[in-house]
Amino acid sequence: MKKEDFKKITPWLWEIPKSFQPDMRVPARIYASEKMLEESFKDKSLEQLINVATLPGIQKYALAMPDIHEGYASPIGGVAAIRVSDGIISPGMQGYDCNCGMKLLKSEYSEKEILPHLKSLATEIQKEVPSGLGRGRQIKLNIEQINKILEGGAQRLVQQGYGEKEDVENCEAEGRLEWADASAVSSHAKNRGRDQVGTLGSGNHFLEIQKVGEIFNEKVAEAFGLFKNQIVVMIHCGSRGLGHQVCTDYLREFIPLMEGKYKIPVPDREFACVPFNSPEGQRALAASASAANYAWANRQMIAHFVRKAWKSVLGEKSSPLIALYDVAHNIIKKEKYNIEGKETEVAVHRKGATRAFPPGHPEIPIRYRESGQPVILPGSMGTASYIMVGTREGEETFYSTAHGAGRAMSRHAALRQTQGKQVIEGLKKIGIIVKCRSLKGIAEEAPLAYKNIDDVVEVVHQSGLSKKVAKLIPLAVIKGE
Repeated sequence: MKKEDFKKITPWLWEIPKSFQPDMRVPARIYASEKMLEESFKDKSLEQLINVATLPGIQKYALAMPDIHEGYASPIGGVAAIRVSDGIISPGMQGYDCNCGMKLLKSEYSEKEILPHLKSLATEIQKEVPSGLGRGRQIKLNIEQINKILEGGAQRLVQQGYGEKEDVENCEAEGRLEWADASAVSSHAKNRGRDQVGTLGSGNHFLEIQKVGEIFNEKVAEAFGLFKNQIVVMIHCGSRGLGHQVCTDYLREFIPLMEGKYKIPVPDREFACVPFNSPEGQRALAASASAANYAWANRQMIAHFVRKAWKSVLGEKSSPLIALYDVAHNIIKKEKYNIEGKETEVAVHRKGATRAFPPGHPEIPIRYRESGQPVILPGSMGTASYIMVGTREGEETFYSTAHGAGRAMSRHAALRQTQGKQVIEGLKKIGIIVKCRSLKGIAEEAPLAYKNIDDVVEVVHQSGLSKKVAKLIPLAVIKGE
């Protein structure tokens, strides 16, 4: 594959026609600038995108966002809408971290008011929210409690007093997918999740205290309750070991089923899929939804402990942290779209792609119905993040947009190029506090390992997948380790 194989549709959109490869069922599309497209040839992400276009039941296009990079089976930054009537379900096309996603809490305070307390807030938040591979809380939930979270999601925690009803309202799917079934999740997965509700995890997961540095759309910013120099807290994490185990379990089960019982031809056995409507496919969907519910509960519990730290530092009478929105970027969702003049139910596999519903969509909170859904796009450590808003033009991608900066190099490559101490010193020089117990983890997630978030956001904005509302500047970073 080479650049000449792509047809330039707009300066921000490129397509490989269905005729490129005999087994392609739909064209493959990537949203990218010319420079970003050229850089995508450095890994196997474009080959993986072509593979997605061959899958049974795929509708319209195999899609890639500008933060595309190589993943397991399909690229990260990929979207596939697969017709439920005759298509497949593939855990690998959702990713190992089921419902890895973003939550943003907004305050009524300005940067000037919070700066004297910034170091204390970062220290207290790090103390309250455990982070690190396999690291959990001191309290272990029993299996019955885990089952209730798997089926109840964030709603279950709010019912127990760990949040407000606004937390559920300002959350994708109100923090719960109704087709979840805890019995579809293995005992091993449940046990891995018993002490991890309210924990950050490792890798690229983080908590950030940020300020609103720039506002691009005053009207939408007002609808979102955002103002210049406002302090906000961003949470990025997912379903921890439980979600990883769910994906592992079903990949192991599906590879022999795909090759033996169902004889589904795929270009890469890592796709490990079965028919969506098969008994095994429906069980996998229920398990995926359960893991998604666990992730929403995890972010909800983290928000609870962030609020606890907030009050501990600023006082019981301090202005509270209110949820702007919580949105997934690794998920399999049943959604309906008009395809070739007919309403069609599809299983949208988003892997490193954020849902971005437009104004008037019935699935977004009434308070955002006129403006459109808030979209949260995180940058890499020490760089800006963005709040965007869903648009009607986004229907071309099944209302999906980018999920962040996207990796530009592997963790091993980052370790070869920099050291944790260097990264911390560099961030310190520009006034950013970093809290992380692992220097190796800091180096793996160094800004140089990621694409430029401003470039990614520009493509998304110019192509109309979502529009810029506000730019967020980091003040303190608490890293997963």
